[in-house]
Amino acid sequence: MRETACSGSSQKPSAKTFCCMSRENLLMVADTENDADMLYAVGMFVPDPFIYLRANGRPTIVLSDLEIDRARQAAPHCRVVSLTRIQDRLRKAGAKKTGLPQAIRHLLATHRIKRVHVPDQFPFGLARQLRDLKVRVKPAGSLVFPERQLKSAAEVKKISAALMMAEVGLAEGLHALKNSRIDRKRRLVYHNNPLTSEKLRAIIDTAIIQAGGLPRHTIVAGGRQACDPHERGSGILRAHETIVIDVFPRSQKTGYFGDITRTVVRGRASDAIRKLYDTVGRGQAVAFKSLRDGARAKEVHARILEFFEREGFKTGRKNRRMHGFFHGTGHGVGLELHEGPRIGPVSKDILRSGQVVTVEPGLYYRELGGGVRLEDLALITANGPRNLTKFEKVLEV
Repeated sequence: MRETACSGSSQKPSAKTFCCMSRENLLMVADTENDADMLYAVGMFVPDPFIYLRANGRPTIVLSDLEIDRARQAAPHCRVVSLTRIQDRLRKAGAKKTGLPQAIRHLLATHRIKRVHVPDQFPFGLARQLRDLKVRVKPAGSLVFPERQLKSAAEVKKISAALMMAEVGLAEGLHALKNSRIDRKRRLVYHNNPLTSEKLRAIIDTAIIQAGGLPRHTIVAGGRQACDPHERGSGILRAHETIVIDVFPRSQKTGYFGDITRTVVRGRASDAIRKLYDTVGRGQAVAFKSLRDGARAKEVHARILEFFEREGFKTGRKNRRMHGFFHGTGHGVGLELHEGPRIGPVSKDILRSGQVVTVEPGLYYRELGGGVRLEDLALITANGPRNLTKFEKVLEV
């Protein structure tokens, strides 16, 4: 886990790109299972909320005695303080309440701090209690650690490892598809039982767990179900129609995510689906040519949309449903599955070297019987993008 978030990173973003908060006092209260900023700052998994204070650029964490010894080993860059000891001091001083608000005020007093910045997701009730204790709480904005967008070489390796877990699961899923048979009603049958989205998802997820990952709502959507890009999929899978498989696990060891999507057909794809698949693949190539340091994210998206339009695949609303390319081109991936930058029609982000982003154009038409999406992970470098995804793209299996 990256340790430079507390101790001072050698890889800092441009001042023109991000607003650096490293010199400001920062208070966070969260667990690291669900809060990416806290995990980035501390570098260890803690299931219960605890206190993090960055004062004058130096970090302190306050935890229960249950976590103290482990924290001293896993987070040597942080000063580790026992919550119990703070509470004991408060009781000896005659305090009637010794909860988190009082412990935080005591910690701030030891640093002679009366005002702190907190992230947008800071608990509202706790902020109100601190203000009642005369602690001034100021919003820090959504980018508490803006440098999180720029991945170090070690972080890229962790993302690549999580991506490999996704590829292991995807490979197992495609193996099951290849070994399924097609019955007279075009239904897929695997081990003498109907092959459903739920069954194939379980096969994929089991392989991911065995590889050290945690599956996160894996998508296996067949036919028209795939025209809703976030539809997980349900029911029996059928031959000769598209199956969109989107796999995005989290590494159990590091907390970093991987993300990959492939669209396949068990059997024979129609000419229309073949053209759709080929167009999406070429659209992804357009995106890769556009990814570079300094590129405007929304312009990258616009180029793909324009390419699809030129190829005859229009985007819009039909029969109260969207069709065409109606989602973003990509998003950043790291300690969160969806983080900055965003590559879409209204994005204000500028792409920078060191960012890891998805490249996932798609086309969806119910009248064609389904949709197609292809997704790879790219590292933006000074010399252009580097595709981190190694998994092959094959339509028919």
